[in-house]
Amino acid sequence: MLDIDEMGQDEIDELLHKVGHGHLGFIHEGKPCVMPMHYYLENANIYLFTTVGMKTHDMDADPNVCLQVEEMHDPEHWRSAIVMGRAKHITAQPEIERVMALVKQPDASLSPAINRTWTDSWGRAEVISIYQIVLQTGSANEAVEMSGRTTDGVSSRS
Repeated sequence: MLDIDEMGQDEIDELLHKVGHGHLGFIHEGKPCVMPMHYYLENANIYLFTTVGMKTHDMDADPNVCLQVEEMHDPEHWRSAIVMGRAKHITAQPEIERVMALVKQPDASLSPAINRTWTDSWGRAEVISIYQIVLQTGSANEAVEMSGRTTDGVSSRS
């Protein structure tokens, strides 16, 4: 039987820093929607880099989001973390420039695509948009909504 353990906060942070991509859940026209998404971390801050479109429209309308990140070696050896929060649209130019430098840091090849605006097949301009996932806190009895599971935990090694 597969033994699944809770991950501690340090393990969750390590996974989030290591992976860099996951699945973003949000509400689209009243229904749940999930899309693959790269994210960027700066300390405990999670940033999303995307272009204006369906996701941005939906996150502006209902900022409640969920980011799921996983690392799977095989069906019996994996880790997964979920971050629940609110998408905050970054609009101040100094903050945009600071986050853009963060986005370019791990992959300098993104620079040409980031530094230009292009037009899609429908003639719409593709405009960059940045969001920060602001972690939610629950009631006084709840901590930040971040959790993780692993098959490589302490009880799995017993």
